Amino acid sequence: MARAYESYYKAFKKTCHVQLRLEFVALKRQSVPRVDSLVEAMFVAELKHRLLTAGHDLAAIRGSVRVGVAAGDMMMADEEGVICSVLYGPDRRTRITPSTRDVFFAVYAPAGIGRGAVRDHPQDLQANVQLIAPAAQMETLEVHGGE
Repeated sequence: MARAYESYYKAFKKTCHVQLRLEFVALKRQSVPRVDSLVEAMFVAELKHRLLTAGHDLAAIRGSVRVGVAAGDMMMADEEGVICSVLYGPDRRTRITPSTRDVFFAVYAPAGIGRGAVRDHPQDLQANVQLIAPAAQMETLEVHGGE
């Protein structure tokens, strides 16, 4: 999986976010950064599966979310504009905050990462969220595109 992300980022002369996060925690023996519980739940699942994950406050999303490509970069947008891209991360308008109650998670998997590789990720993410909110439920799971 690391190679798929490296190839994706290399085309833009960037470094993979997942790799940097993994190095921060594993190689530098740092703890998971304390941000927001939902962000931390996402971060832990992201590290375990090495899959780039985005999280958004569902209440801040306007209308439906569409998946697409802009300037060669995978992105998602709602009716008001881009909410996230691989290279630039999530926007500020839909970011997870301490007041977030409903969350929208998305996994970005570039060419070379098949659907099977992301199969367990949502369940682990849900389990992490349920550690902080035991009644939390996953309402929808969709996979778009892919091999």
